[in-house]
Amino acid sequence: MTLSMIHPAEGLAVQVRTRHTPAFGVARLLLAPGETVQADYAAMLATSYGVLVAPARGGARGKTRRAVFTAPPEGGWVDVSPALPGDLHTLELDGMAGWCVARGSWLASAATVRADPQWPGFRGLFGADVGFLEHVSGDGAMVLACCGSLDVVTLEAGELITVEPSYLLAYGEQTQCRLRAVSPQLPQSVRSGEGLLLDFAGPGQLLVQTRNARAMAAWLDNGGGGR
Repeated sequence: MTLSMIHPAEGLAVQVRTRHTPAFGVARLLLAPGETVQADYAAMLATSYGVLVAPARGGARGKTRRAVFTAPPEGGWVDVSPALPGDLHTLELDGMAGWCVARGSWLASAATVRADPQWPGFRGLFGADVGFLEHVSGDGAMVLACCGSLDVVTLEAGELITVEPSYLLAYGEQTQCRLRAVSPQLPQSVRSGEGLLLDFAGPGQLLVQTRNARAMAAWLDNGGGGR
């Protein structure tokens, strides 16, 4: 198959084109001349010739770390793909409302999108601990890796839903959320979501993935159930 080049107009925000979804998604980030994008260095599949790659210091290929990709004067593209099979979803941040996303789901984003490690909205969920979610804000596109397929859940005002944290991909920051234990007898961890449940109240929107990423990774590590 031949993939045709698409040249975004100079001055426009990074554009995202996806292919091979929903099972083995690949995202192509289309860059204007001199435009930069940030992505998981380990997820880089290919780039057009001349794109400058500047990985963050420390770590090694195969470990999640961010890198900045800068297009040459003629523009270019960057292809990224996640480690696990599944769909991809592009969030378009508007510079006003942010999103809460599952740690490890971030694949790439415009340089104008940022993580907010001190976002106060998580204090009610995780206290002073680092939880299984991170808050992102800014203006531009953000590509999330979904394990399995993706369900977009839109809650009307007053509508309620409970989600197991391993299947949550993201939710809008304005959606009301409560974290609670499944049972006092079970072990609990705000870092992984183990033994916990999330209650949401509308209005708002949730992104839910249909497979458990940790369980799938463990299954693959064990040879996919083979002997």
